[in-house]
Amino acid sequence: MQLLKKIIMKILKRKWVTKLYYLLFSLIGTLPVKKNVIIFESFLGKQYSDNPRAIYEFMIKNNYHENYKLYWSIDARNLKKIEGYQLNVLARFSIKWLLIMPRAQYWIVNSRLPLWIPKPKHTKYVQTWHGTPLKKLAADMKEVHMPGTNTEKYKLNFLYEANKWDYLISPNQYSTTIFKRAFQFKKKIIESGYPRNDYLYQHNNEKSIRILKKTLRIPLDKKVILYAPTWRDNNYYAKGKYKFNLELNLKQLYQEFGDQYVILLRMHYLVAESIDTNGFESFVYDYSKYDDIRDLYIISDILITDYSSVFFDFANLQRPMLFFVYDIESYRDNLRGFYLDFEKAAPGPLVKTTEELIEQIKDIENDQFSYQDKMENFLNEFCYLEDGKASKRVFEQITKS
Repeated sequence: MQLLKKIIMKILKRKWVTKLYYLLFSLIGTLPVKKNVIIFESFLGKQYSDNPRAIYEFMIKNNYHENYKLYWSIDARNLKKIEGYQLNVLARFSIKWLLIMPRAQYWIVNSRLPLWIPKPKHTKYVQTWHGTPLKKLAADMKEVHMPGTNTEKYKLNFLYEANKWDYLISPNQYSTTIFKRAFQFKKKIIESGYPRNDYLYQHNNEKSIRILKKTLRIPLDKKVILYAPTWRDNNYYAKGKYKFNLELNLKQLYQEFGDQYVILLRMHYLVAESIDTNGFESFVYDYSKYDDIRDLYIISDILITDYSSVFFDFANLQRPMLFFVYDIESYRDNLRGFYLDFEKAAPGPLVKTTEELIEQIKDIENDQFSYQDKMENFLNEFCYLEDGKASKRVFEQITKS
């Protein structure tokens, strides 16, 4: 079965197949719209997660699915992962997908769709995006270091896709200003907070934490450190498949905290490899392929990240965050660049070595972690719209007309 899926994916990547799909998609898109049909997709069909999932679950919880036909576009290689959710699934690029996608009234998506997909006039394309921007995006990037493209081509392709969006969700005014410029977006921005963060407000309690720890097989008597770094544009195997070098010294961390903590690893969805945790099976758990990071947030006592937008979300829980930025100079000055003064704005200390991380964790343990004022300022600037009701606001905006 896996071999068949690989063969199908190889065929789909051939240019003549793409052209055929484009022609068929365009033709089917001229047929009458299927009113109240909504297609959801998260991270290229790799996950059931993020803002699309939050909006979908809001609709289910409030019985809106009785008036709408809801589908999930899922990459065929990931169908097994989502079997337990009882979703109405369309295998991405399948014949069924091809017949339904062009006639849907709504697409609710959190990352860019393939460039060849034309948006029919009757479809409302809701781009939820997937993070508050720290690092430069799209038209704001000075140089692009990703495989299979160059700076000019990357920007043109990005803006071509962004021009198809009818709605763009923004978590705050800071993001709205950046999105308008970086995506050159001139249509409707819904400044609502992020739907995906509703879950954090609804499940931040002892009962939910206990249930999730049991489900994830995390020891109930251990505290949890979540390590969730981003990817590096210039460290890759091929287009869309990125390397990641684990700079954390797991042995040192285990020696210091093995009795008190476990570490959860959550690599970016573009990182291709699995991290080697041999020898640390009772201390390090790799949840990089777990569908939705929101559950990992809920059970984590401390977040370690770098330049990932995860810290904008985790801040809603008002728990300690540490920034492991061993390559900050090259990342900031050569790879991406930042929108804000990261060193000043980060609601936690910036460290470059495992030894420094250990000292900061000890400070947390000893109640000597002094970042409360920074956290309050951060929340007031970036999380002021978050209240557990963003999904409701988005749904009402996109369906009111």
